Amino acid sequence: MKGMGPIPAVFSPDGSHQLSIGGRLAEELVAEAGGTPLFVYDNNIVGLQIARFRAAMPDGVDLHYAVKANPYPPLLAFIARYVDGFDVASAGELDRLDEAGVGDVPLSFAGPGKSDAELFRAIELGATINLESESEAGRALRLAGELGIRPKLAVRVNPPFAIRGAGMKMGGAASQFGLDHDRAADLVRELVAAGADWRGLHIYAGSQVLDLDALVEAQRATVALAAEIAEAAGAEPPKINLGGGFGIPYFAGDTELDVEALGRALNEILCNAPQVLALTCFSIELGRWMVGEAGVYLTRVIERKESRGKTFLVTDGGLHHMLAASGNFGQLLRRNYPVAVAGRFGAAAEEDVTVTGCLCTPLDLIADDVALPRADAGDLIAVFCAGAYGLSASPQAFLSQTAAREVLV
Repeated sequence: MKGMGPIPAVFSPDGSHQLSIGGRLAEELVAEAGGTPLFVYDNNIVGLQIARFRAAMPDGVDLHYAVKANPYPPLLAFIARYVDGFDVASAGELDRLDEAGVGDVPLSFAGPGKSDAELFRAIELGATINLESESEAGRALRLAGELGIRPKLAVRVNPPFAIRGAGMKMGGAASQFGLDHDRAADLVRELVAAGADWRGLHIYAGSQVLDLDALVEAQRATVALAAEIAEAAGAEPPKINLGGGFGIPYFAGDTELDVEALGRALNEILCNAPQVLALTCFSIELGRWMVGEAGVYLTRVIERKESRGKTFLVTDGGLHHMLAASGNFGQLLRRNYPVAVAGRFGAAAEEDVTVTGCLCTPLDLIADDVALPRADAGDLIAVFCAGAYGLSASPQAFLSQTAAREVLV
């Protein structure tokens, strides 16, 4: 038997042993949606995370949502009521925000390889463009001149450090992301001299971090680096995007990040920030931490089969909807997401089984050799922590299988 991650504490079994999401039974949600596979997102959990952030972080630290984590338009419309900005990484994400009707929530646009069309649209919308290179800065200034608009431009910095234990490191090495830190001040001076509306710095060192000390260390280094660049440029940054990096527990042995302690530490860092940052506003950009635990992927068992003494539950879902749970989205060693039998939620485990999807590839594992209550054809399997980097981060067209549904409750 192999371990699996902890089911988020907000999903508590009751005497009925029926999984409910947002106060609705899983089977009812599936029937209402028209079948499986189905992603269900609970807006109450998202709201609780936002409220927790506000209570924990220092006053005046803005909260931005990273749309790439989950661009489902009804979810974006809900989040728009409570955040200070949206961070996008493509024109397609701008389209999702338009579809959601988010109104006048401030936008920032990051990511390497922005096309002229994307820059043009971002400038027209009044978005802050986080510049990834000097050449991108030149293109943005040229396009803004053609439009007759003073562009909002920030400099994304490739820092000389990464976050210890980050699931994905975004600094400390050569990178397509951002401008190397020792070139940032020169570009800031050029932007100011060109008459751009310089909006500050974006410094993102890593993601999916559960180590409190590592995040505190990175935030302290980020503030110090921002001050160093500002001093060298002779310009006080209006805003600094500190990145995010807050992780959630996915796997056996993972423990929850102490966000309250992180907020206290960040308050101390900002209260003692260098004078050049005295008037600077700070923001934190979060995606996974806000929505990851709010999502559940529901897939129905099509067949229960035995092979060489091993039991398999073959479902109608798979890696084409939930690539991360299959272990094919950045894991060096495959580990199991938390899963449950929705109709026997909280019941004692009775057997070791392997849950697979329906794709014609051995990579299509949902849970490998895990202890679950007995499940048969027709039962629902629930995969937790499916609210971030789920459907939109998966190869949905692979083998031309049925598309997954989504619903917000």
